[in-house]
Amino acid sequence: MHVVVFNGSPRKNGNTSILLGTVRRELEAAGVTTEEFRVGGKAVRGCIACMKCFEKQDGQCIQTGDPMNEWIAAMHKADGVILGSPTYFANVSTEMKALIDRAGMVSIANGGALRMKVGAPVVAVRRGGAQQVYNGLMAFFGIAEMVVPCSSYWNVGIGLAPGDVNGDEEGIRTMVNLGRNMAHVLKCLKNGPDAPASLKGGEV
Repeated sequence: MHVVVFNGSPRKNGNTSILLGTVRRELEAAGVTTEEFRVGGKAVRGCIACMKCFEKQDGQCIQTGDPMNEWIAAMHKADGVILGSPTYFANVSTEMKALIDRAGMVSIANGGALRMKVGAPVVAVRRGGAQQVYNGLMAFFGIAEMVVPCSSYWNVGIGLAPGDVNGDEEGIRTMVNLGRNMAHVLKCLKNGPDAPASLKGGEV
């Protein structure tokens, strides 16, 4: 099982990275491989509503010259997708929005390419606006018909300066639980109704 992680922050070791790293460690401890792509700070364009993805149906966006098609292909190959974003004016980062729009359109245009994969949002915030970011990321998973595991709280970590989120004990614990729950759901979906009892409840 493999999960691809998309970091919408331009900060290499910022709070979004710390939160995503916490989730990744739990996934990997449960035997799930992960791969992170840095979206924030990349020169990517938004969707231009050309609808060429519906005409071609080749699993790609017609726009080239940026990493978007590489990211879309990685989503399609993976069993799970995590989208992580900082909170910018109560919304996702610009690059994350481009990923959501273009990957979302390509998925729909290609018969629901992300359907029944496992998805999870992760949000870093200084103080306010995190719920809008969370909702925006969740909307992507919803329209793509993905399965979304929950945690012990909404998947949000609080911090301003890089590293501050380490002081958010509940936020870090939420990410730990998210990683464990996501691994559990991935294993249950992979093994189906005949999965061992250990995968149907309790610890992964």
